[in-house]
Amino acid sequence: MLSAGNPFPNFSLPNQDGKTVKLSDYAGQWLVIYFYPKDDTPGCTIQGKSFTATKAEFDASGVKVLGVSADDVASHKNFCHKFAFTVELLSDTNSTLMKALGLGQAEWKGMKFWERSTFIVDPKGIIRKVYEKVNPEGHENVLLEDIKGLKSKAA
Repeated sequence: MLSAGNPFPNFSLPNQDGKTVKLSDYAGQWLVIYFYPKDDTPGCTIQGKSFTATKAEFDASGVKVLGVSADDVASHKNFCHKFAFTVELLSDTNSTLMKALGLGQAEWKGMKFWERSTFIVDPKGIIRKVYEKVNPEGHENVLLEDIKGLKSKAA
């Protein structure tokens, strides 16, 4: 898996509305990119709700949040609509970005899925912190605290 200090791979992926989103769209901004296994599953729903609930705090800190999974655009759109998510979800159906990052895979009930991981990316596109096998409960608060520390070191 890529680690802190590596550039985050360039990407061009559709969001839940089918709009293409690229890493370059966020040049000059701090970014949280979280990867989750599957739309509309318990842990993934907790994460989406938590990021939606703290969106104002991330915005106030100048941090954009993106969620990514291998689900397609229609699945993301339904997931966002069902829970009124305000976080942008990107569709990596070919797992191109997840493979480029070296994310781990696990198996549950005979189904393979990408492990829950999060990256903090600085305004220059460099990975500043990586979280593997994330527990979705309270993860957004850990990120907000860690970003404060990272920003103060960068200043």
